[in-house]
Amino acid sequence: MPTRQLDYFTSLVAEDAHFPLTEAAVAVAQHAFPDLDVQHVLDEIDQLGTKLKARVSPDTSQVQRLQLLKHFFYKELGFGPNANDFYAPENSYLHHIMESRRGIPISLAILMMELGQQIGLKIRGVSFPNHFMMRISLPQGEIIMDPLTGASYSKDELQTMLDPYLDAKGYRGETALPLSIFLRASNSREILSRFLRNLKLIYSEHERWERLLGIQERLVILLPDSVEEVRDRGLIFAQLEYVRPALEDMQRYLSAMPDADDADEIRTHIATLESQTRQH
Repeated sequence: MPTRQLDYFTSLVAEDAHFPLTEAAVAVAQHAFPDLDVQHVLDEIDQLGTKLKARVSPDTSQVQRLQLLKHFFYKELGFGPNANDFYAPENSYLHHIMESRRGIPISLAILMMELGQQIGLKIRGVSFPNHFMMRISLPQGEIIMDPLTGASYSKDELQTMLDPYLDAKGYRGETALPLSIFLRASNSREILSRFLRNLKLIYSEHERWERLLGIQERLVILLPDSVEEVRDRGLIFAQLEYVRPALEDMQRYLSAMPDADDADEIRTHIATLESQTRQH
């Protein structure tokens, strides 16, 4: 486990006040591409920003700036969804997306937010269920926009997209949650945790444990108060037969959450690992 890259990632996400989301998102890929030059990728993004800024003057309105950004991003540069292989991990690696021009909503949103910021637009991420969105503040009001296409959604369209999620969670009827809760702007830490959890899901499903460990280590760093992420890292360590760190993480979880729903299951894991170490 290359500690240099983890130390670098730790320094990036240490405080909320100065949280370089784009840099941290690029740096995530170092778990799979240890030689990745993060600064080179940031320079490439800045070159796009410089090109875009040249088209904006002080009297360019916010609406015009948004139109310029959308035309530049989707039409000229050709960014969009990877329809053929939506769940490929590469769709979450910004250095790869800069080459392929293909990504998933959250990765495209991070690039769009960065470029928008460079021309004075206020674009924030929205952790909408099942589809990451962007929220743009204009003098005329707020727009909710799809990072895959640049399309704007009405409240009715958003409610229609939300309803299946509410049904699945049992949040309808008496306990109906208002749409506005799901349109709240996310902070950088929340965005990056969703970004990482997408990769976590992909690598879990494919049982790529080494790759998964790289993501999980970063989740533990990013969310230091989440003992569940420590537990998950312990379970991954166990899959990789790193017995001592696996035991440490699971015991840390149990000491923090002795009455957790899965506490007995984790105790069983611990007993199994301890019996294995005795046999060795």
